[in-house]
Amino acid sequence: MAASSAIGSAPKIAWNETQRRFETEDKKAYVEYVLRQDGKVMDIVHTFVPSSKRGLGLASHLCVAAFNHAKSHSLSIIPSCSYVSDTFLPRNPCWNSLLYSEELRSNI
Repeated sequence: MAASSAIGSAPKIAWNETQRRFETEDKKAYVEYVLRQDGKVMDIVHTFVPSSKRGLGLASHLCVAAFNHAKSHSLSIIPSCSYVSDTFLPRNPCWNSLLYSEELRSNI
């Protein structure tokens, strides 16, 4: 029973502004980003989860933290990381509205 309740609880994700990443409390799993367009666009460049922690949904939790941050700070997102573009976004299309597009460039 304890194991199922642990799976149901979301891990704590911290924003590490100096290293430009969102990470788990133990700092072993993270999403890295680069700010572009004078800080108005978050380019997510890398997602990493150690093999010992894979299969727990950590990558998705990390992406949700990054997307929530972008949304609350009015940032657009470039999904350069293949996990974000090929796995996270197809499974979570509700975030597509935050994606940076060329049409927006004239407004930036």
